[in-house]
Amino acid sequence: MIKKISIDDLTPGMYVHDLNCGWMEHPFLTNAFPVDGKARIAKIRSLGIQDLYIDTERGLDVPGAQTLEEVDESLRQKMEDIAVGVTEEIPLPPHVSLSEEAPQSRKIHAEANQIVQRLMHDVRMGAQIEQERVEPLVEEIVDSVLRNQNALLPLAALKQHDTYTFEHSVAVSALMTAFARHLGMSCQAIREIATGALLHDLGKMRIPDAILNKPGRLTPAEFTRIKEHVNHSVSILKGMSGISAVAMQVVSQHHERHDGSGYPGRLRGNGISMYGKMAAIVDVYDAISSDRVYHKGLQPSQAMRKLLEWSEYHFEARLVHRFIRAIGIYPTGSLVRLSSGRLAVIREQHTNNLLHPIVMVIYHTHKMQYLKPEIMDLANSHDRIVGQEEFSRWKIDPKSWQPA
Repeated sequence: MIKKISIDDLTPGMYVHDLNCGWMEHPFLTNAFPVDGKARIAKIRSLGIQDLYIDTERGLDVPGAQTLEEVDESLRQKMEDIAVGVTEEIPLPPHVSLSEEAPQSRKIHAEANQIVQRLMHDVRMGAQIEQERVEPLVEEIVDSVLRNQNALLPLAALKQHDTYTFEHSVAVSALMTAFARHLGMSCQAIREIATGALLHDLGKMRIPDAILNKPGRLTPAEFTRIKEHVNHSVSILKGMSGISAVAMQVVSQHHERHDGSGYPGRLRGNGISMYGKMAAIVDVYDAISSDRVYHKGLQPSQAMRKLLEWSEYHFEARLVHRFIRAIGIYPTGSLVRLSSGRLAVIREQHTNNLLHPIVMVIYHTHKMQYLKPEIMDLANSHDRIVGQEEFSRWKIDPKSWQPA
């Protein structure tokens, strides 16, 4: 049986099933291993891990600890509470229709990936980055998201293994824009936040490719080198003119954690700026929901649940709730199964009805065949979402079903 326990209850003789730190690179060869002594427990504790999962069939038990099924049910209920709960934010309808914004968002997304790739290449070559090259791109990303976030965000979620680093930067910038907009921040603050998000990982270009793209687990020394990328990014931005304090906080604090277990400053609580807290949430969400060289990404709704679970220690819970409401319980572009047995792609969110978004029905799982695409508003339908599905399981190309 799989159970969730506190790090304080971990003892030699137990078997770790999952370290429950999917957002963290760590120096263990795998996420599952026997606890062979107090030194290993100390090593786990030093990473800032507060709770984890054990396998009681392969090691000692903790009577009374929550089972995996109980944890899942608790998170499901919390997600529903967030979806239907009364909140203080004001609904923000799109400025333009999805069909109107979609062609523009495709151009912006392609251009953004190319520009960030060139910026990162320049950093690798030791060249100076100029703010004038960044500002127009940030303007385009922000303006597109403000017009209709349902167009750009699903595109930003599509990534390739070998181009992840710069595609991740574009995605984080778009997600941070949507998050900041939902929090009611000014246009100027949103642009500064988006700038920091776009540039937050430039320092990774000063990390050797052999470490950055290593398919296996990192050694302790490699783990230390990876963490240096934050200070490298800060150093690069200090050499640029016109970088705001807000953008710098996004860059310098995106790996800090609410309980002080992050890096490089081990800041905690209110010692982390609002922008740093936001960046930590968004950076982790995009990382764990993306396929990487060394792991398969979680489905978007699963990634949201993990953020909610980790908000007990690592992220500010209030902001995690707001991020979920900003992006959706089932984020736009994801594939879901309906109670009718059909599959649908999420097209648009209802700000005040996150459990019943607008979808495009495309496939019937019982008949094992594609259907004529149909746009359906679940808020006005007896059909409902019963779970999220993987595109790959049904051999469906996600790119083919994004807004055209």
